[in-house]
Amino acid sequence: MIREAMLAGAGDGGRVVCRLCAHRCIVAPGKFGTCGVRENRGGTLVTHAYGAIIAAHVDPIEKKPLYHFLPGTTSFSIAAAGCNFRCGFCQNWEISQAPREGRPSGRGRDMVPEEVVRAALDQGCRSISYTYTEPTIFFEYALETAQAARAAGLANVFVTNGYMTAEALDVFHPRLDAANVDLKAFRDETYKKVCGARLEPVLDSIRHMRTLGIWVEVTTLVVPGMNDGDDELRAIARFLAGVDPAIPWHISRFHPDYEYAGAQPTPVATLRRALAIGREEGLAYVYVGNAAGEGEDTLCPGCGRTLIRRRGFGIESDELVAGKCPFCGTAIAGKF
Repeated sequence: MIREAMLAGAGDGGRVVCRLCAHRCIVAPGKFGTCGVRENRGGTLVTHAYGAIIAAHVDPIEKKPLYHFLPGTTSFSIAAAGCNFRCGFCQNWEISQAPREGRPSGRGRDMVPEEVVRAALDQGCRSISYTYTEPTIFFEYALETAQAARAAGLANVFVTNGYMTAEALDVFHPRLDAANVDLKAFRDETYKKVCGARLEPVLDSIRHMRTLGIWVEVTTLVVPGMNDGDDELRAIARFLAGVDPAIPWHISRFHPDYEYAGAQPTPVATLRRALAIGREEGLAYVYVGNAAGEGEDTLCPGCGRTLIRRRGFGIESDELVAGKCPFCGTAIAGKF
């Protein structure tokens, strides 16, 4: 379904200025923005991503990954095709990179927001996650769905690259409960070369989300030779600790895919080193993802005891009592 886009303004010569993400595209008549789904039609910016669901699944909330937000529950997870990044190592590239050469993908099926909410409730989910691709690019649809979800008692979750504008966050945040932000690297040149973007807007989004009271967790996919140096990992951990040492940091193992199909998986030793670095820099909660049996459990930052024991995306045991450690009384950050 084609809808008029939000966060747009008139430019010169029939162009339209898009204020949805940090690309801030100036879109000429008949052309699309970087995302490939927002088009200037006769001086009006329209979105091709409204309601065109390319994926809909019930996932454990831990798969987002969110470890400190309603752990042990499920989240109805949806996506529309497209993305405002072009990462060569994307692990959902079949749908995120579907729009090509300014032509939005025709794949997917239409679901109005009320249908999404009904499906989530029918499946016993506690939340709706806007994920798999970049939720910013289907902003209008996500916003209306989030409004309906909130009215039905469901939480709303973004799994995002963090490249939205502060204006977009300000509009969405009263309905956004939690987000996992993908912090891909800590060098601007990496963002420019690999993602076609910049680093600072992502850092700004993480800061702004915390200011707005959104629960934030951060994931870094550790790619050998790209962002796996000790200095860079330490810089990421130090930044997060400076924003809030209670932000959980998920260090995720890379596996070869898309344009990086010939690369090597991340060595487990690298992930262990990153885990140690995160803790050295003062982060209270550091996790390893995509490596079974490595750094999955939640430890108490007060006494070091294991509070939540995980295997994959499942919880084997949960010792928390009213969000606190039963052994020393330390409050564990998050929503439990």
